[in-house]
Amino acid sequence: MTPAGTSSPVVTHVCRVGDLHGDAGAVGVTAIDKRPVTEPVRVGRFGLRGDVQADRANHGGPDKAVYVYDAAEAARWSADLGEEIGPGRFGENLRTAGLAVDDAVIGERWRIGAELELEVTGPRTPCATFGRWLGQDRWVRRFTERGRTGAYLRVITPGHVRAGDTVVVTDRPDHGVTVSGWFTERTPDLARALLDAEQGNGWTMAEYLRDHVTRAAQR
Repeated sequence: MTPAGTSSPVVTHVCRVGDLHGDAGAVGVTAIDKRPVTEPVRVGRFGLRGDVQADRANHGGPDKAVYVYDAAEAARWSADLGEEIGPGRFGENLRTAGLAVDDAVIGERWRIGAELELEVTGPRTPCATFGRWLGQDRWVRRFTERGRTGAYLRVITPGHVRAGDTVVVTDRPDHGVTVSGWFTERTPDLARALLDAEQGNGWTMAEYLRDHVTRAAQR
């Protein structure tokens, strides 16, 4: 899906926390309520300025600094659920169009606008808070079964982002393990490909993936 009149993928919306909400989970509060903003937003090592994560043990940090979701996937869920999945509804910081986020290769780098450079670190794992926030029956299972979760990214070069910025893939590793491929399969071959890539070119795997990758490689 590429917006009319554009030849490159774009950021359609930039989102950060609107309100904190009470949640039945252990933390007792969630910052999943992200809402679009119109002004340029500075993005640093820990994500968007003005954004927060309530459960910092499982969300945020350098390897999960920015969460990106594909507009085409949101449109699919809107049709399936019979409700509008507007920007930020899934807790994403950036919604993009014209870029199949889930087909991105882990370790792939994107330049957004003039300054910002991000690196794809891996898939989102849907949690119970997400399920409670959506209020849909069996939501976590359904989202998991779809296998297209959006991607977490780390910040390589800080900069500003705004709606309408173009997204350019500047580097794509040749190991071929995609965000969706790893989330849905997690085979020994995929795990070994990631480990070999880390040893071969100095790329550093996200810590939230490392234990899963190491265990899968030993099966």
